[in-house]
Amino acid sequence: MKFNRIIKTIFMVDFATGLMIAIRKIFQSKKTINYPFEKGKISPRFRGEHALRRYPNGEERCIACKLCEAVCPAQAITIESEIRDDGSRKTTRYDIDMLKCIYCGLCEESCPVDAIVQGPNFEFSTETREELYYNKQKLLENGDRWETALAENIKADLPFR
Repeated sequence: MKFNRIIKTIFMVDFATGLMIAIRKIFQSKKTINYPFEKGKISPRFRGEHALRRYPNGEERCIACKLCEAVCPAQAITIESEIRDDGSRKTTRYDIDMLKCIYCGLCEESCPVDAIVQGPNFEFSTETREELYYNKQKLLENGDRWETALAENIKADLPFR
């Protein structure tokens, strides 16, 4: 009998403590957001949709070194290049199969000129699989669209590189 009374007392203390915590939390500000209408803060290191960046003069940054293709563990990147008249290389084909991509970030870490980056966009769902095969044009469009955010994220992450 004594044991049951002790258990009931402990249960009531726990219940009262939990009730007091719940009452206190009612009057505090909410931690949740109304997602489609309110966006949460995203880390500068967030790895979202891929993008190819350009220099301020409009020339694409990729020098066709193919390091990103070599380091990709999922083999999702395909690059073809040609030699320019001045002896430098230019990419003629830069494809990423986003269905294979594991968003590890090794491609952007290996790039010596910050040409390929993973941007802040995580809302890129599609209706067909074919839309997730990104070609060079689509990647450059993503880079143009997100350039200000990409530059800010790279600048914020610079001390940790």
